[in-house]
Amino acid sequence: MPIIENHLLRLLPIDDRNRLLSRCQQVELVPAETLCQHDSIAKHVYFPQRGLISLIAQDRDHHQLEVGMIGAEGALGAQLALSVPMEPLHALVQAPGSAWRIGAAPFLGELSHSKALQSALHHYLYVLMTQYATTAVCLQFHLLDERLACRLLMHQDRARSGNFYVTHETLAQMLGVRRVSITVAAGELQRSGLIEYRRGWLTILDRPRLEACACSCYAVNRRIYSEMLGAGEALPIGQAAGH
Repeated sequence: MPIIENHLLRLLPIDDRNRLLSRCQQVELVPAETLCQHDSIAKHVYFPQRGLISLIAQDRDHHQLEVGMIGAEGALGAQLALSVPMEPLHALVQAPGSAWRIGAAPFLGELSHSKALQSALHHYLYVLMTQYATTAVCLQFHLLDERLACRLLMHQDRARSGNFYVTHETLAQMLGVRRVSITVAAGELQRSGLIEYRRGWLTILDRPRLEACACSCYAVNRRIYSEMLGAGEALPIGQAAGH
C-alpha cells in the first residue's frame, strides 16, 4: 500500500481512497513548473504529498500576487467539485515534492461515486475562500515584516522543512512589494535571530518567535482548516517541521 500524506485523501473511506488512487499517477512537483493557467480548462486534479504550489492572481499588465498556497493539506483543481471547469488562478510550483494526479474526466467520475470526496472538497473550497479573504486583509492592513513571517511559516509547513530555497525576488513578487523591501524585512528577521539567509537558502532558526512575529492571518488560516477538515497527524499546517 502506498503511503498517503495528503490529508484530503486520508479523510476518505479506504474503499473510496483506493478506487481514486487506482486512477491516479504519482508525479514530481518541479520548482518553477506551471501546473495550470488562469481561465484555462482544467485537465488534471493534483493531491500534493509534499511540496508547495502557489496560487497566483495576475492582472492585464502581468502584475502578480500570491493569494493562496496548496500543499499536502489540499488539492489543486478542487473547483471541479462545483462543476466549474475553468481554472480560477495561475498555479506555480514553489517547493519540490510529489503529488497524486488524476485527469479531470476520471476525477469527475470518482466524485459522482463518493459523497465523502464531495464533502471534503466542499469544505476545502471554503478554506481556500478564507485564504483569499485573509490575503486581501493582509495586503491592506498588515506590516510587511508580519506578512513575510506569515508567508515563511506557510512555506515551511508545506515544504516540511525549516531550510528551503527562496529568493528575495520571488518573495517580493508573491507579496506584491519591491525587492528592496523584502531585503530590509528579511534582514530585520535575521538580525533578530529568527531566520538565516544565505545565497537563496533560508533557514528558520526560531519558529515560536517567528509565529509571534507573524500577523494574525497565519493563526486564522490554521483555525479555519482545523474547524473544516480536522487537524490529524497528516496535516502539515502548524506542525513543527524539522530544521
